[in-house]
Amino acid sequence: MKKYIKNISKIMIIGLLMVTGWSCSDFLEETDKSNFTLENYFTRPEHATSVVNTIYAGLSPIMSSGFGGGPWMMIEFSTGLADTELGQAQNSLFVRSLINNSDNGYGQTYWTTYYRGIANANLAIEKIPEIEMDQAAKNRLLGEARFLRAYYYYHLVRIFGQIPLITSVIDLTSPEMYPEPSTVDAVYNQIVEDLTIAETLGLPFKEVTGRVSMGAVKSMLSSVYMTMAGYPLQKGSEYYQLAANKANEVIQSGQFSLFESYSGLNTVELKNQVEHIFMIQYAAFILPNTVQQAILPYNRGISAYNAETGGIFANRDFIATFEEGDKRVQEKQFFYTEYTTRTNRNESMPLGDYYLWKFFDEEAQLSTTSSGMNFPVYRYAEVLLTYAEAINEASGPTAEAYQAVNLIRRRAELPDLSGLSKDEFRDAVLKERWHELCYENKTWFDMVRLRQALNLETNEFEPYVGHQFSYGPTVTARELLFPIPTAEIRNNTKLTQNTGY
Repeated sequence: MKKYIKNISKIMIIGLLMVTGWSCSDFLEETDKSNFTLENYFTRPEHATSVVNTIYAGLSPIMSSGFGGGPWMMIEFSTGLADTELGQAQNSLFVRSLINNSDNGYGQTYWTTYYRGIANANLAIEKIPEIEMDQAAKNRLLGEARFLRAYYYYHLVRIFGQIPLITSVIDLTSPEMYPEPSTVDAVYNQIVEDLTIAETLGLPFKEVTGRVSMGAVKSMLSSVYMTMAGYPLQKGSEYYQLAANKANEVIQSGQFSLFESYSGLNTVELKNQVEHIFMIQYAAFILPNTVQQAILPYNRGISAYNAETGGIFANRDFIATFEEGDKRVQEKQFFYTEYTTRTNRNESMPLGDYYLWKFFDEEAQLSTTSSGMNFPVYRYAEVLLTYAEAINEASGPTAEAYQAVNLIRRRAELPDLSGLSKDEFRDAVLKERWHELCYENKTWFDMVRLRQALNLETNEFEPYVGHQFSYGPTVTARELLFPIPTAEIRNNTKLTQNTGY
């Protein structure tokens, strides 16, 4: 962290210049274009937009994928539900085998990237109010900055536990140069504060450009409240009700709906629309989605991409837990088990495993080798499932809870749920979460907040600690968190390594 903080001003200004939308004539109007500082930069509305754009820039590096795997896979391999053919991706294998350590580069990428995003958010929240510009536009940018800071902290606190909480701009003279870790409760309180302030700042409820919307704010707040209701804070029924309330505000807005078919999930033209509430943004040939290479079988020749990494695919034992007739496991719905090859596009070849179709950009795979497909962060299906789970915990299985979960089941061509006890309804909704949101970086977070895992042999839930993955390793208490990266412990002696690492 020390090295990053020392260079924050330089990095931030470079980022501003890269993402700002100035024309050449606008740039030439600057009186001293070679000497930008934090003190003299924030003078124009364009500067407010550009600093917020740098906050968004922290979303995509986590999804970067190649022959070294990808940081996002860390969350998936921690569930025991993912497999890989990529032998050189040691960081993935360490996590999958539950022998992870603090030198894992995935964890370092999360820490560095998200604290960079937080630093830029702090800068935006502090400096944008000083700029003379349209008040509504200013408020919207501040709302986006608040949401994104909350997003980064929400991930960091769940991944690493007690972390530094920094909400102001810092430099080499700041007391926060070597910050103390904050309590988990304090970090969550800041997340809630940022999101509740963002709710007041005039964001549009729906935003097809991919920028933050009110729907995204309320969707994340419902998720945050539900996590706070569970472990580690265990705030219980009151917070389940808060989660249900926020999810219901999204539902009652009428702004979002489920795609009629699963093909909507990987149709590039439908990104940021219909079911998609908030996504990590990509643009072909400009900022392409490299997840495409990770979801291909290893060097099988089915794609126009040269890099077919076999980085991640579904554990076959997990596929067996889907109900009979579930449309999601039919070919080219959520998964694919066969495909044509470059040498013969007229005949499909069996691939032997269940690869991830829900993220598959067919045009990029067959011809362009550059994908503009976004990656989902919050979609309406999750909001429905959050509402169903949360209202059941607060009030039991109401008619509205059944309606929410049954919308998910009807699309999967499964019969409606009915007549269940509170405990039975809970398990049914959780299985829908495990199946509907699989491989979207959701399931491990659910496992930890619930302290529950799905036994793939019995198809029943059991305690997460002590749960044995179907391929052998057994979860211990240390897997409730990831290790704080070695470099951060060395740079800041006030940090304490998580137990077991």
